[in-house]
Amino acid sequence: QVQLVESGGGLVQPGGSLRLSCAASGIRFSSYAMGWYRQAPGKQRELVAAISTGGTTNYADSVKGRFTISRDYAKNTLYLQMNSLKPEDTAVYYCNAGLGVATKAWGQGTQVTVSS
Repeated sequence: QVQLVESGGGLVQPGGSLRLSCAASGIRFSSYAMGWYRQAPGKQRELVAAISTGGTTNYADSVKGRFTISRDYAKNTLYLQMNSLKPEDTAVYYCNAGLGVATKAWGQGTQVTVSS
């Protein structure tokens, strides 16, 4: 049974930082590209950051220079370090294994709220 379990969301002030984690089980973690999506109220889910099996990363323009995606193969865990957070980063963040049409699994989502 494939499981992706996110943690690390919460309430943070503008300019602050959070680190999201996604623990994967039931899949060969090293075989999948992984990514973080987010969905704000009334908006479509969007891909924020992705990392290939080889460690190549890609980011949405809106988060470049502020967010860093990484993965720990020994711990089967995906991370998203978010710095200089803005109110427009407020959303539910989802971990994804496979990406796009190759999606294998989604996490349950973790809420990130950026507000003073």
